[in-house]
Amino acid sequence: MRLRRTPGRGPARGLRPARALRRTGLAALGAALVLSGCGIRTTSVPVDAGAAPTRVPCSVPGDRVVTGAPSRAPLRVYLVCGAQLEAVERRSPLPEEKAAGAPVRTASALLAQLEGEPSEEERRAGFATAVKGPLVVSAARAGDPKGTLRLSRQPEDLPPTALAQIVCTFAESTAGEPGGSGTTADSVVLGGPGPYGPRRYTCTTELKERPESAVPSSPAKS
Repeated sequence: MRLRRTPGRGPARGLRPARALRRTGLAALGAALVLSGCGIRTTSVPVDAGAAPTRVPCSVPGDRVVTGAPSRAPLRVYLVCGAQLEAVERRSPLPEEKAAGAPVRTASALLAQLEGEPSEEERRAGFATAVKGPLVVSAARAGDPKGTLRLSRQPEDLPPTALAQIVCTFAESTAGEPGGSGTTADSVVLGGPGPYGPRRYTCTTELKERPESAVPSSPAKS
């Protein structure tokens, strides 16, 4: 009995593996072209993404001493930098001998420094101030504890950061010491223009780190 051969089927069976290989090769080539078009490199060399962002320095060079100039009282004020309070050294417009032993005069000079805009050098270093004028400092009233400083606005009505700047600046100066004895303290007694008793405000490490928080205070005792 003779077997009948179906035309075309024998060669087709023999070509199937070759076609499959060609299709696999074309798929691999297409994937390579797609990756090349997307800019993906098959290399282990790291790509330079540029310099990392830098933080603000929060520091300025110290004051320069001018030969022959009258001695000015050194002042330390607290400004805002990097969401914290940072000290900046400045010079009082008053001669040093006039600023000594005068807490109200010292506090007025410090307040003027806080209200003024930071210098260009300080702004480049990241410093700013939240204290806005006009603000005036006056002496204690009758019945106030010794060393009280009265502001022209109620301390609790000031923005928290501004009050934190004032408290830490005053507390670390002779203005914060009762009687202006020449030593510094960590607190200052402040009052306002209203008929309210003054309070003792304390400058703490936590306050310097979070000046937007409430300033620690307690009733001032005579």
